[in-house]
Amino acid sequence: MAVKHKRLGKHGVLVSNLCLGTMNFGWHTSEEDSFKIMDRALELGINFFDTADVYGWSVEHGLTEEIIGRWLAQGGGRRDAIVLATKVYNPVDRKANLPEVNSDGRSLSAYKIRKHCEGSLKRMQTDWIDLYQMHHIDRDCPWDETWQSFDALVKQGKVVYVGSSNFAGWDIATACQEASKRGLMGLVSEQSIYNLDNRMLELEVIPACRHYGLGLIPWSPLAGGLLGGALGKYKDGRRHDKEHVKQVEKKRDQLEKYEKLCKKIGHPPGEVALAWLLHNPVVTAPIIGPRTLDQLESAVRAASIQLDEEILKKLDEIFPGPGGEAPVAYAW
Repeated sequence: MAVKHKRLGKHGVLVSNLCLGTMNFGWHTSEEDSFKIMDRALELGINFFDTADVYGWSVEHGLTEEIIGRWLAQGGGRRDAIVLATKVYNPVDRKANLPEVNSDGRSLSAYKIRKHCEGSLKRMQTDWIDLYQMHHIDRDCPWDETWQSFDALVKQGKVVYVGSSNFAGWDIATACQEASKRGLMGLVSEQSIYNLDNRMLELEVIPACRHYGLGLIPWSPLAGGLLGGALGKYKDGRRHDKEHVKQVEKKRDQLEKYEKLCKKIGHPPGEVALAWLLHNPVVTAPIIGPRTLDQLESAVRAASIQLDEEILKKLDEIFPGPGGEAPVAYAW
């Protein structure tokens, strides 16, 4: 096994090169199995756990944070053993709450950030959040307000680091410049969709992360299962949801070449997709979202895979990116 620990971008904190995503906990994965996955992740050396206040989805927003809280409450040094990340921006509609336009909407207002932080701390039964991430950009809210709110939480000892998610390259630049003007640390990470099938980040987001020293935390590393052996699962009848089938048929030619290459090098497609991400020096840790212990073990095996230049070149041929970084990719 090759779970390693590295700095989060240019910053001092050490996190595992795989991040345990918890978005399936509570609605796809039972609480009991979620506990087993978190315990096993720690045993395997994964210390970076990611969640969001909205996770729990159709069951109830915040349910996933509650499950993490009950796991942490068991003690045994669990809280001190992990770097815990959550997010703010989306609606958090709790059954016990009355309708409230700020909690029920999307924004990065000072009111929402403070209120949702308190809610996350209570649900996770912890005194602090190691990485508090903006789940999406809010271009209607002034940075004066947003950064003042995060700075207050840092000074209160409730938040250690601040990160972004689903930001454009220029949003990252703006956020970092605005923080610098105020003498703040600014963003330490960006969490965004990035995988072999979706490489748009290579145009401007990855260059922005590299320039400002942010660690990149890719979500959907298997493209919603498309890169996890989709053709075989489709053939075996394991995946028949309409949208997935549509994507498989649309990309059948690429997937056939990809799965043939994976078979040739002797590794499952899902593990190759993760290994490809880990070869990018800007990537700190792909988010893995295991629903089972077997999926967790598979993800950890991916961290041991070394892809040589020939294989990386073939992957580029099958899944070509945008052509490099802007502006060279489209101009000169």
